[in-house]
Amino acid sequence: MLGQMQDHPLLISTLIDHAAKNHPEAEIVSRRVEGDLHRSNYGQVARRSKQVAGALDRLGLAQGDRVATLAWNGYRHLELYFGITGSGRVVHTINPRLLPDQIAWIANHAEDQVLCFDMTFLPIVKGIWKHCTTVRQWVALCDADKLPADTGIPNLVAYEAWIGAESADYTWPSFDERSAAALCYTSGTTGNPKGALYSHRSTLLHAYAGALPDALNLSARDSILPVVPMFHVNAWGLPYGAAMTGAKMVFPGAALDGKSVYDLIEAEGVTMAAGVPTVWLGLLNHTAQHGLKFRTMRRTVIGGSACPPAMIQSFRDEYDVTVLHAWGMTEMSPLGTVCTLKPAQTQLPAAQQLAVMAKQGRAIYGVDMKIVDADGNELPWDGQQSGDLLVRGPWIISSYFKGEGGNPLVAGGWFPTGDVASIDADGFLQITDRSKDVIKSGGEWISSIDVENIAMAHPAVAMAACIAVPHPKWDERPLLVVMKKPNATATPAEILAHFDGKIAKWQIPDDVVFVDGIPLGATGKMQKNKLREQFKGHALPTA
Repeated sequence: MLGQMQDHPLLISTLIDHAAKNHPEAEIVSRRVEGDLHRSNYGQVARRSKQVAGALDRLGLAQGDRVATLAWNGYRHLELYFGITGSGRVVHTINPRLLPDQIAWIANHAEDQVLCFDMTFLPIVKGIWKHCTTVRQWVALCDADKLPADTGIPNLVAYEAWIGAESADYTWPSFDERSAAALCYTSGTTGNPKGALYSHRSTLLHAYAGALPDALNLSARDSILPVVPMFHVNAWGLPYGAAMTGAKMVFPGAALDGKSVYDLIEAEGVTMAAGVPTVWLGLLNHTAQHGLKFRTMRRTVIGGSACPPAMIQSFRDEYDVTVLHAWGMTEMSPLGTVCTLKPAQTQLPAAQQLAVMAKQGRAIYGVDMKIVDADGNELPWDGQQSGDLLVRGPWIISSYFKGEGGNPLVAGGWFPTGDVASIDADGFLQITDRSKDVIKSGGEWISSIDVENIAMAHPAVAMAACIAVPHPKWDERPLLVVMKKPNATATPAEILAHFDGKIAKWQIPDDVVFVDGIPLGATGKMQKNKLREQFKGHALPTA
């Protein structure tokens, strides 16, 4: 017997309609590439996103056609999010930090019909448009009078002129909630990038779960600053969760330096910000150098890569900001776990709380996870045994776009994450390493993340990466690559002495090298593959 409830598809268009109806005046604040601060609201975004839909209809795009964006976080990008998906097309966010030939390859693989870009990226577009064989409309996200006359790009229009000719009196179509909504490609550190194709249903379920109190805890009382880019896994779903709850949104545009981010947080009363650890390093350096505090911000979501415990402690003890340590993947839309304390843990001493908060946290509803050994046998949740992490759920991919890479799932419909992890009795996940980054020394595993976290607690260290280098006796040994803080002084011996008593002696790196910079990928993660290549011939001390 079936239930007798109304059956309405879960469509992204319902999010912006809800926000416009119930929170029309909630602000959307954007620092534009022009340098000024633009103010909009959900009512205006809803009307203009319908104009986007009309412009796509006028081009004759079919349902499921891909429309690409090459843009920073801002109100126009938000309008594209809703206008593209609401009209039944697929928003394809492209990471502008990729190499131009990678961008062109991705656009061709996705068969993008339209590509909308911020004027910051005009030089990139000038270099790739001839190679993007499927794009038939180029749209510059600017006013008509800001469009250069001599770009050489055919069929280029200014966004404001493009949507300005359309009516905001538009009725969103209704279709199957399992229809494709958004396309995001993996960073492609090995081989070509692969596309994760999200549905309307998966996106809304992900937004519901992400907004829960023990997840990101979103509400209409929040002012949310997503420093995580909208081109990176849909800014972790925050644009959808914010519309669902009516939260104010503050977009930083291209200004991601510590001073710009801090000034925006203070001026707009930001209560919650989200980003990767490398961005927060710049913010904390700025606040420390100028003796600044946060007036309204009380929590920050940190993901993308493991957050050093020293950063969590600094936010908590010096700024009264709670870090929500999160973990996920492009293939997971991306949220998998968020680290929020259970009742008993709130009574623990500060040091013990910090140990819990350094973990990646508990699975949010909708995500099932387990760890397995090399033979696929499930391991217990005891916080001790580590294994390969597998996940499954309604917003986790079943296959990659166009079937690239074959079937990624293993028995039982589980997706192998490529992470090595342990899970404790309370369900808290701790990523011990990426399977490709773990160091095998004399048959024993060394977690590069553990080594890096200890190094990051040294007062002279701004960033640290631990990599494996070949060793004639032990197969591999850890090498610590360190970028020092400005004006800081330290010797390799002083850095290594910092490890005494904090980790087993055989896990302490054999050597430390200082570098001016550590290479970062397009999403802000350290590129250890480049460091391994750079230091593959490094001679370790013989002692």
